Amino acid sequence: MEDIFSRLLTLTSFITRRFIHFIEDLVLRDLSRCLEDWGIISYGQHPSSCSDHNSVSVSCSSSTHCNSSASLGIHERGASDLEHQSLVSSRLEIVRRRYNYGGVHFIFKGLMLSVSCLRFACRLAVASWRYYFGYLRCAQAQVRSIVSRVCKTLHGSSDEIGWLQCAPGMAPAEDGSARFRELLQCIRNGQHILPDSFVYLLIPGLFSNHGPLYFVSTKRFFSKMGLACHIAKIHSEASVEQNAWELKQYIEELYWGSGKRVMLLGHSKGGVDAAAALSIYSHELKDKVGGLALVQSPYGGTPIASDILREGQVADKETRKIMEFLICKLIKGDIQSLEDLTYEKRKEFIRNHKLPDNIPLISFHSEANIAPGVISTMSHIAHAELPRLPFPRFGNDDAENAVLAGRKVPVIVPISAAMALCAFHLQLRYGEKSDGLVTCRDAEVPGSVVVKPDQKLDHAWMVYSSWKRDPSDPDACEMCEALLTMLVELGTRSQKSKQSTNSV
Repeated sequence: MEDIFSRLLTLTSFITRRFIHFIEDLVLRDLSRCLEDWGIISYGQHPSSCSDHNSVSVSCSSSTHCNSSASLGIHERGASDLEHQSLVSSRLEIVRRRYNYGGVHFIFKGLMLSVSCLRFACRLAVASWRYYFGYLRCAQAQVRSIVSRVCKTLHGSSDEIGWLQCAPGMAPAEDGSARFRELLQCIRNGQHILPDSFVYLLIPGLFSNHGPLYFVSTKRFFSKMGLACHIAKIHSEASVEQNAWELKQYIEELYWGSGKRVMLLGHSKGGVDAAAALSIYSHELKDKVGGLALVQSPYGGTPIASDILREGQVADKETRKIMEFLICKLIKGDIQSLEDLTYEKRKEFIRNHKLPDNIPLISFHSEANIAPGVISTMSHIAHAELPRLPFPRFGNDDAENAVLAGRKVPVIVPISAAMALCAFHLQLRYGEKSDGLVTCRDAEVPGSVVVKPDQKLDHAWMVYSSWKRDPSDPDACEMCEALLTMLVELGTRSQKSKQSTNSV
């Protein structure tokens, strides 16, 4: 048993000694690397070890020289003493190294830890500043975007209204209001001189498909005079180019069917569609169209459409989604029909498509009444037919006891009040006179004869009759007749001037 304990004790002491030597070797190796990096030890030697080795060598040489006659035993004993002295010197060197440089490595590690912490703190501070400045730049960009949107919204269409008058290369307009008033007075006195040598085509404007009485009274008025008058059956909520193609087909059909040239009268977007047909298909329609009258048409664009669909303003995407829902989903139209009336689209179209010079043009525009009394004005836009309803019998009157037939009830809406509010808004915001939807300057076509009536008429007056109208004032049918009569005179004058030019 004692033998086993002694062996375990010996093994434990051996393992402990080897572990201590292993740790010492690791420490000395790390210390030597650090000292080499600092330049204290070069080529793996220490100065004290070199001096000890030189002293031993000198002592050996002197003893050899002085005792050359010594015996072999003495020489061996001297060699063993030298080896023992070298071993003791190396042990002392190790102890000296331990004493002098044992804590350097740990001090260096402590310094490196502080430096690492300082570097981490610096990097953290730099990252924090970068994040802070990045956040400031993002916030600044957002503020600039909001300010830009607000400024763009407030600025609106201030620089675009009336751009046709300022555009280079546009022909000047001619004022024909005086002649229009003369013709209108003659018509009211019963002098109807509109010839039947033309086919008259009335072109409705935007959302006309939802107004059953759009141009109906004017067509009936012309038909009573024995004139060939038609209302163009087009999808008013379609794009301008689409309606231009349909009008081209419609005009050719009327021309080849009657052998007469076609006089065009377009209201609102209908005038823009007709002008687009003459611009795009001028070669096909130059001999088939006698003239075009644009009545309250936004030929240069309208601020209403531009302010609604302008990109980059406040809530532009939300506003566009609402209009797409109203026009595309509810009315089953095309949002392009409204977008084609913006200033941007009209500038692009007019720049690419010019109106022909050989077709007479009339531009009719008016100013809406914004007086408080106009709010009570109602417009008759449709008829609603009531179903047949049996009523109980009272008394012996057969007429009252009979079953009443279905009757038509007029549908009236305050369109004039809405137009007055829009006109008041445009006058306050831009200082421009308008009919509620189209400003007077945007309705003037370059090179046309401009007509300005004396009455204050809103945008819907020409197609929807007022529910209560003063009989002393002219109605929309008489004004349309005066415009077409004036258009025929312009065509006759143009033909005479061409004939005189050709004869000369």
